[in-house]
Amino acid sequence: MAKLTFILGGARSGKSTYAVELAKQYRNVAYVATAQVLDDEMRERVEMHKKLRPASWKVVESHINVADTVERLKADLILIDCLTLYVSNLLLDADCEGAKEEYITNEIKRLCDVSENVSADVIMVSNEVGLGIVPTDPLGRKFRDIAGKVNQIVALQADEVYFVTAGIPQRLK
Repeated sequence: MAKLTFILGGARSGKSTYAVELAKQYRNVAYVATAQVLDDEMRERVEMHKKLRPASWKVVESHINVADTVERLKADLILIDCLTLYVSNLLLDADCEGAKEEYITNEIKRLCDVSENVSADVIMVSNEVGLGIVPTDPLGRKFRDIAGKVNQIVALQADEVYFVTAGIPQRLK
């Protein structure tokens, strides 16, 4: 049975660095990148993340169908970074009109189910967005609310949960 590890923290908290350090213990690692490079700032973030991980890792970009991607991968460990961007991608997806929250939470539940049934261990990284200021616009508030629910879904199903603050991981579960 595969092990699911969930790592969350604020922006620039060190959560991705910690996830990479855990993943380096495995021989065959697949890295699932959910970011879409749409501007220079995101390009810089992607480049920073590339420098963190070994060149030997298989990198797969998956913006919408992450569960399908995970199901197809052959690896000892699958590192998904990050769920927050995945939620954002789903929220803005044109095929996701109507009951977006239900659609997104169902996709995350499916990702968790797939992660339990693959032979690889899985690490998921996400932002804790509920500790900051309340967004002023409705879409921002909707995103924050859905991201919070997604984190609860994954944390409940995960075998281990870590919260990273200032580069220091704290085991919650």
